[in-house]
Amino acid sequence: MKTMPAGLQDMLDTGVTTLCNCWCVERLDGAVFGFTDHDRPLTFAGVTHKPETGLTASEVSSSLGLAVDTMEVEGALSSDEITEDDIALGAWDNAAIELWRVDWSNVANRVILRRGSIGEVTRGDLAFMAELRGLTHELNQESGRKYQRACDAVVGDDRCRVNLDQSAFRGNGTVSVALDDRLIAATGLTGFSDEWFAQGLLKWTSGANTGTVTEVSGHLKQVDGLSALTLWTRAGRTINVGDTFTVTAGCDKRFATCRQKFSNQLNFRGFPHVPGNDFALSTAKRSGDNDGGSFFNG
Repeated sequence: MKTMPAGLQDMLDTGVTTLCNCWCVERLDGAVFGFTDHDRPLTFAGVTHKPETGLTASEVSSSLGLAVDTMEVEGALSSDEITEDDIALGAWDNAAIELWRVDWSNVANRVILRRGSIGEVTRGDLAFMAELRGLTHELNQESGRKYQRACDAVVGDDRCRVNLDQSAFRGNGTVSVALDDRLIAATGLTGFSDEWFAQGLLKWTSGANTGTVTEVSGHLKQVDGLSALTLWTRAGRTINVGDTFTVTAGCDKRFATCRQKFSNQLNFRGFPHVPGNDFALSTAKRSGDNDGGSFFNG
């Protein structure tokens, strides 16, 4: 149950209202934005909610149980804060959002209607539509550790503890050839062996994609001092010759890789000796090892 501020409740009791909607959005990069469907800026909680975005909201409804409540916001791509390129790059994906009902004549009279995050964002030639998901959607996400052979840490994080700032695990490259905004040939990486950066992260340091990060799916050395990198997804903006980037070593989550590539076996976060299907299907024998191998092929 929501508690209405006294001033807002008094206004509602009169039957005459001066209400509008305000959205406060905090992206994963820490940037905070405010929007409103009122016709002038409204400032509260340190955020100015701007009106020139053309945002309109669908019906807000809530339900009992654990079903995910959603609503939609749509608007024209007319705000400096909301650009088509940022939407394409996923800058707004999973951003935290608060929806407020505000008395525009006195912003102290306001009540929060919903907290959640931005889900799917679709765009057309002149407008975008964003799905706002309630907090219960996080219950659909996997959490906790899995009992599995592969490591469940992210290479370089606090659990993995590999220092990716070391020169052995970080490279700086410059694009020499770009194909389809997904396949590039670059200089500066000849000191690294094939697939060293596969499953690693590439961050653009210059060019139209500056600041964006993408995962590398393949890495091969080529002739003339070039290295070929294949990205998992196409860059949001055009990659040009001369664009620069940094790329970090990747990990395939195997214990052997953790030991041989990173010398980090003490921090391996999997269970490499967990019995597999071969053990579960093994049968007793009079002699020899019960290793689950074939009875007929040696």
